[in-house]
Amino acid sequence: MKIIKGYKTELDLNNAQRTACLKHAGAARFAYNWGLRRYQEAREAGCKSPSAISLHKELNALKQTDFPWMYEVSKCAPQEALRDLEKAFKNFFRKCQLRRMGQWRGKLGYPKFKSKKKGIGSFRLTGSIHMGERYVKLPRLGTLRLKEKKKKKTGKSYIPTSGVKILSATVSEQAGRWYVSIQVEEEGADTVSATGPAIGVDLGMETAKKRPPILINKRSLAYPIFYRKEINCHG
Repeated sequence: MKIIKGYKTELDLNNAQRTACLKHAGAARFAYNWGLRRYQEAREAGCKSPSAISLHKELNALKQTDFPWMYEVSKCAPQEALRDLEKAFKNFFRKCQLRRMGQWRGKLGYPKFKSKKKGIGSFRLTGSIHMGERYVKLPRLGTLRLKEKKKKKTGKSYIPTSGVKILSATVSEQAGRWYVSIQVEEEGADTVSATGPAIGVDLGMETAKKRPPILINKRSLAYPIFYRKEINCHG
C-alpha cells in the first residue's frame, strides 16, 4: 500500500545558500500577495476567479518587464505559492457553503496577505530533487548540507534515500534556522481488518475518577489516563 509521508530536518547553510533561500521565500510571498490582489480585482469586476495556472502564466509574462528579479529563483517557488492560494480560496468557499447549510460554525478563513513581519515564511519546490545521507539537492539551490546526518540510536539516515518517490521539498525558516521537509511516497504496511466481536466499556465520569481496573474477557486492565495529567501527578 502506497502512503504519503513527510520528513523534516534542519539544514546547515552557508551565507550564499541562506541568501538564495531568502530570495526564494520572498518570491513565494510576493507571488501569493500578487495573486491575492488579482483575485480581489477579479471579484470586484464581477469576473470569474482566476486559476493558479492562469495567474502563473500572467506572472511569467510580467517577469521580463516588471519583475526581472524573479529570474534569480526557481519557477516552482511562485508557482507553488499560487497553487496554495487557489487551495486557500477553495477551502474558504467550501466553508461558506457549509455555513449556509448550517454545518459550519467556525471561522471562514478568508486568505490574508502575507507579511515579512510575521516571519520569513517558506517555499515549496518540485521536480528534480535528490536525497543523500548528508545532503539534499534542490532545483536552483543546488546541494544543501543536512545538520542532522543520522539518527543517534540507529545510526541510519533520518530521511530515506532510496526506495521512495520524492514528491516535493518545502524549505522554511524558524528563528534564524532553516529546515527542509521532504514529502515522499513510500510503501506502507497493509492494514489488518479487526476480527472478533466488538467490545465497548463505558464507566462514566464519576467511576473514571476512581480509576478501577477494567475487566474484559476475565482480564484485568489498568484504566487509561492522560499522559500529561500523569506527568503532573508525578512531577
